[in-house]
Amino acid sequence: MSNIEGLLKQHGKPDKEVYLDWENGSLVDKEVYAEMRPYYLERTFGNPAITHHMGWETLDFYMKAKTKIAKPLNIDPQALALTHSFSESNNLAIKGIAKMNKKRKKIIVSEAEHLSVIHTAKSMFGEQYKVEFIPVSNDGTVNLDILQERIDNETLLVSLQTINHEIGTIQPVKEALEIVKDKDDSILFHTDATSAFGRIPLDYGKVEVDLATINSNRILGPKGIAGLYIKDGIKIKAIYEGQLSLEILSPDVENPALLAGFSKAVEIQFNRFDEIKNHTQNLRDKLLYGLQTSIERTEINGPSGERRAPDNVNISYLGCEGEALTVECSMNGIYVSSGSACTSRVLMPSHILTAIGRKPEEAHGSLLMKINRLNTEEQIEYVLERMPKIIKRIRSITGGIEL
Repeated sequence: MSNIEGLLKQHGKPDKEVYLDWENGSLVDKEVYAEMRPYYLERTFGNPAITHHMGWETLDFYMKAKTKIAKPLNIDPQALALTHSFSESNNLAIKGIAKMNKKRKKIIVSEAEHLSVIHTAKSMFGEQYKVEFIPVSNDGTVNLDILQERIDNETLLVSLQTINHEIGTIQPVKEALEIVKDKDDSILFHTDATSAFGRIPLDYGKVEVDLATINSNRILGPKGIAGLYIKDGIKIKAIYEGQLSLEILSPDVENPALLAGFSKAVEIQFNRFDEIKNHTQNLRDKLLYGLQTSIERTEINGPSGERRAPDNVNISYLGCEGEALTVECSMNGIYVSSGSACTSRVLMPSHILTAIGRKPEEAHGSLLMKINRLNTEEQIEYVLERMPKIIKRIRSITGGIEL
């Protein structure tokens, strides 16, 4: 028996389960799966780049599906490049722009960006690029005054998330874009909208960013497909080589089933946009208020009210350690993550929580919970009933050390 098998056997199956780790893993909506299945088994599986009937059939479907995905963004479907993940889209936005622009050598990002942006920006040091990191406030909002100061005639690209994936901060993208373009209209502006797509309105016909990343599985679509919006006239180059395909910036064999799933997920999310937003926001508020008022020594990470993503709950439980919390929650059938999923395996504090001024021990004691349309009020009530007992038990083990 493997260690994992033994761990699962020891853990057992909880009587009740509530999944709130949507940030790090998600299932596919049943309607989405039903839409995808025929594309694997029955129809429209040809290569859309090949000139025969099956290829043309797939090409026709392909263009219609991209049109459906592009519609809620108010963009031309031809401006949407499909990729395999939001990390690839973020890499493409930074490296693809840099490959086409050799004169300017400065990239600006915030300290609280996703690691796929931060690591990609840092990788450009080897290409003699300078990378500036803009600080954020204690609720995660980027400092626009410092952004304005750091922009100069060497700046090639500014990248700023629309919504922070960990603490839910809705960033002032419109204001940041105006600052950048007023200073120098030739500077390009990228926003990672992965955590915003389907959660808040996005209109790139009005807020004219140059590049924007979106993703499928964050709206209960399939993993393995994402997108990068590229404004007309922006010059960008593929970051790897491949075969003949429609997606010249992501050269590979197109997967019609994934595209069908992405398209269907967009249809469901945006046809029910207000309903889903109100549902998740009400459950978010119930969870935030209930946890803060029933458990002592807690600190909410991120902003409150309308400046917080409608699906985000992130709280630090002082006197606790995050890994112990996630295990204890799991034993109670509550599935959450601690700190940042990108760093938790090496037990490092989240770079986002340290960026907003949290001490390492405060960052380690944080739990991230995400809510989507599949969660229910009954589930949230169960979490609120169990969490005080979970925190009490962990603090009794650690001695509830004052932090």
